[in-house]
Parts: sequence; C-alpha cells; structure tokens
Amino acid sequence: MRYFIYLSYDGAAYHGWQVQPNGLSVQEVLQKALSTLLRRATEVVGAGRTDTGVNAAMMVAHFDVDAAVDAPQLTRSLNRLLPRDVAVQRMVRVSDEAHARFSATSRTYHYFVTLEKSPFHRHYAYQFPQALDFARMNEAAARLADYSDFTSFSKLHTDVKTNNCRIMEAGWTEQAPGLWRFTIRADRFLRNMVRAIVGTLLDVGRGRMSIDEFCAVIERKDRGAAGMSVPGEALFLADVTYPETLFADPT
Repeated sequence: MRYFIYLSYDGAAYHGWQVQPNGLSVQEVLQKALSTLLRRATEVVGAGRTDTGVNAAMMVAHFDVDAAVDAPQLTRSLNRLLPRDVAVQRMVRVSDEAHARFSATSRTYHYFVTLEKSPFHRHYAYQFPQALDFARMNEAAARLADYSDFTSFSKLHTDVKTNNCRIMEAGWTEQAPGLWRFTIRADRFLRNMVRAIVGTLLDVGRGRMSIDEFCAVIERKDRGAAGMSVPGEALFLADVTYPETLFADPT
C-alpha cells in the first residue's frame, strides 16, 4: 500500500532533500523517523530534489507499507519525532501506481526578494538594495512560456536526459512594501533553474539586460550567458499537483 506524505521544512540546516554521503538531508531525517515508527526500514521518494538551503512550504513524498496505517495518528507521531524544522501536514492513501516524482503534473516555486535591509526577512528573502523595474521583469518572465529548452538556466553536468520544460506561469507580485515574490510553475525543473532565472531577471530589472537579450540568453543554450545564481534560502517549493485519479479509494 502506498501513501503520500505532505510536509514542509526549513532547509537551512540541510544539504538539500536527497540523501547525501557527507551531509544531513531532509530525506534522511524523514526516513529515519518513519522507519523508527513503522519498525522497519522505510524509503521515502520525494517529488523533487531541493538544493542545499532551499525550503519547502509543501513537499510531497511517498512510501510503501504492507498494511493500512492510521494516517492521522502516524502524522502526529512523526511530528513528535521529527526536528522542529520539519513538519508533516497530512498523509493520504494513494493508488499503488502513484509516484511522488513521476506522477506530478506541475510544481510551483516561490522566490522572495526584498529591496530593503530587514532583520526579519534576512533568512527567507534575498536582500537586493537596488531599484528594480518589475514591469520589465514581468515582461521578460512572460517570454519564458515561448521556450522549452532551458539549458541556459541549468546546472552543468547533470544526469537528466533532456533540458526541456513546459513553463505554465511566471511573474512577480508585491507581497508588502519592498517585498516581492517570483512565482514560477512548470511540469518539471532543472537543477538550479529557478535561481538562475531569477538572477537573470534581476539583470533585466536593473537595466543590465534588455528583454531581447534575455530571450537571446535562452536561445544560446549556454549557462555562461545567463545571470548569477541567487542564494537558496529565499527559494521555496510551494506546490506540487497530481491527477485526481491517484487519490481514488484504492480498496
């Protein structure tokens, strides 16, 4: 039997989601807690691989058991055992074919930028004390939907078979005076992709790059042509969606 776990975490203390040989990961912490409670080695598979320091307002992972579990009780027990920077919101029975990564139809990320120095935003927003033209940045972001190959925004030497993604939404909105959020939704993302896109859009916003030049960066399929990779602590995995058929009562 398969279950989806919906969880959130502050990524500051972790070397990303995926188990690492020389650093603590969120996956490792969750697997250890779940294995302790189920009294058997239990692997969890996540919807994606957030990088070191990156946060998740909502990550989804799946695990398998031989018999049905009391999902609300197991959720409460997990939260008592997990560290304070990892929290499980709910657990849902899904079909045996459901896969946290491969069944996902979209993923949404948020990136926060603050234009003013703030002691309260310093851990979760990139402080960028320069004037930015967000209208131009939104115009450039809208052009992302015209493309499918995002090699220019991908970390080099990854093991993926294709750099093609379908971007469904991308744009900036002001959350509070001086605090802006970039939202991007796609069927899949490449390693470092969101942080590279944001860094390049910041070049557009401060007048270092025109919108046509932004498009030319994408078309060059060269990571060296794009802007910097912005810090990870301001990035959040915000949502993962799945077909409703996966949640039909499998019994």
